[in-house]
Amino acid sequence: MLDIQRIRQDPDGIKIGMKAKGENETGLVDLVLDTDDQWRKTVHKLDQLRNESNTRAKQIGVLMGQGRKEEAQKVIRETGEMKQEVKQLEEQVRELQKKRDDLLLKIPNMADGSVPVTQDPSGNEAVHTWGTPAHEKDSWHKPHWDLVSGGGWIDFERGAKVTAAGFPFYIGPAARLQRALIQFFIDQAVENGYVEMMAPFFVNEQSARGTGQIPDKEDMMYVIPRDGYFAIPTAEVPVTNFHRDEVLRTDALPFRYVCYTPCWRREAGSHGSDVRGLNRLHQFDKVELVKLVRPETSYDELESLRRDAEKLLEALELPYRTLLMGTADMGFTQSKKYDLEVWSPGQKKWLEVSSCSNFEDYQARRMMIRHKKEDGKTEIVHTLNGSGLALPRVMAAFLETHQQQDGSVVIPEALQPWIRTDKLEL
Repeated sequence: MLDIQRIRQDPDGIKIGMKAKGENETGLVDLVLDTDDQWRKTVHKLDQLRNESNTRAKQIGVLMGQGRKEEAQKVIRETGEMKQEVKQLEEQVRELQKKRDDLLLKIPNMADGSVPVTQDPSGNEAVHTWGTPAHEKDSWHKPHWDLVSGGGWIDFERGAKVTAAGFPFYIGPAARLQRALIQFFIDQAVENGYVEMMAPFFVNEQSARGTGQIPDKEDMMYVIPRDGYFAIPTAEVPVTNFHRDEVLRTDALPFRYVCYTPCWRREAGSHGSDVRGLNRLHQFDKVELVKLVRPETSYDELESLRRDAEKLLEALELPYRTLLMGTADMGFTQSKKYDLEVWSPGQKKWLEVSSCSNFEDYQARRMMIRHKKEDGKTEIVHTLNGSGLALPRVMAAFLETHQQQDGSVVIPEALQPWIRTDKLEL
């Protein structure tokens, strides 16, 4: 969430920032400030009453010592009434603070000044490209669903029978390739200084709220109602919450974690060609990169995070482009986001395989993740994460890019030590 002090100081700027992200409920800012004003007035009244009660309570012993018992009894009755009023005011303070915080959760993060202000995705900027996409004249490049169905590598129909659409089986060479890619991504991250982690696949509501899935993306998550858990939509949720409610040592920062998990997303509203094959699944594998850093370093850390993801695509010899996302297409919680898209020669379009984001202190403020600075003061850390990488569309682009006319798939040299072959045969 945003710092309440920031909203107090620049409410009009917050409203402008909300509109830039397509959030038009700017009246939330006024509601927050009105609730905050009530909260501050109630806190002031509570502090005054506590002080007065403490002062009067000290008089009781003096009056009793002077033999003025009737006056002492009167003060005792008055302080008793004050204590009851203090309890009532304390409850009002708690209720007003909760109301204010619930409203704050509905205000999006503000975009960094380097992010283009846009009206729609057409305003996203291509800031980097690598490789040469296969030309359309290479008509023999099949879309991955035709390639894998003929060889029985991925079975979408049986997945739909066993669970539902969007839950495929990977079989034989496809399962082997998937496993090799996951291990390759993890090992590359560890070489780059990330600490490998294995995390829970289910989280509680507080964790989902901490990273911003609640109250923004409830409809996208699978819920286990009996136990009140959520199936994770990304490893970002458990890994970032790992340090929730902690004060970290400044000299220990940055924390960099890499974590593989399956992920579950309902993907409400998805339809058409965007969901065909591996393009959009309800269960999928992903390797996630998460960072907790000092605020002054977070944008440098974002650039290195982006490069860590880009180098994986280069190693796999997959042509890609990096987009700086504009305000209209960057998400509720991010302050700056890059999307990495690979070229799909079978589908002849770009497929997103990674988002690398800086959240500044927006997530960490919800989770109260702080660090103690050299002067002894605590400060909210900045959080970042990026897919390193998401498997389904990487797999799709990999199969389509490296397929041969005989239907086999050539393995790039960088991946061969993990899969121990230079070609997968149908």
